[in-house]
Amino acid sequence: MRAALVALLLLTAACSAPRQTPVQAPVRLTATLVSPTDITLRWEGREPGASGHILEFATEPQGPYTILGFLPPEQSTYTHPDLIPRTPFYYRLRPYYGQASAPVDVALGGGPYSKPEPGWSEPRTIPGGPKGARPVRSEGAAPSDLRAIVTQADGVAFRWTDRTSDEEGFLLEDRPSGRPDFRVVAALDPDVNAFGLVTLPEESRASYRVRAFRYGQPSNVAHQTTGGS
Repeated sequence: MRAALVALLLLTAACSAPRQTPVQAPVRLTATLVSPTDITLRWEGREPGASGHILEFATEPQGPYTILGFLPPEQSTYTHPDLIPRTPFYYRLRPYYGQASAPVDVALGGGPYSKPEPGWSEPRTIPGGPKGARPVRSEGAAPSDLRAIVTQADGVAFRWTDRTSDEEGFLLEDRPSGRPDFRVVAALDPDVNAFGLVTLPEESRASYRVRAFRYGQPSNVAHQTTGGS
């Protein structure tokens, strides 16, 4: 259920993103068919100042594109496995920019739990907060006042202050205890400042942060057609 929710949020973010101009990023993407139904992607070059990259795929030359994953800026390879045989696949890589909030630590289990608001797990905009006025890439544009409220044995409700005026969305990131890096667990629409996460067992102790972001220019489109029967 958690995977389906995150996939839906990622798909929503991909579909709602504005169209990019023809200008391309300095990243060069290649796709290699390493088995009849596995494609390995590699890329060279790096966008200065990028917080990470978004890898997307489509089965038509002009899309629509679906997000495969949010990748750290140092990653330069990815394998897309177990694909539909005899199908064209098109890939592109987009950098994203934006500053993350200060992290908050969450420990689950034990209770008692705060009574959740109706719809606590839905992405939403809580009215009455200050209107963000800074561009995403400006100094001091990170979301602030991130709060995490444990609502049930595996549920955490988040709220934050939106400080940006031009974000294309927000990314909720976590770092479970014992892991070295943060990872994206949900992609949310612009102006959202509240969201509830149903956690996985490995996230019983974790740090969380939220990032306002904007997309950069896409790489070239790399193409391969799978084999098989």
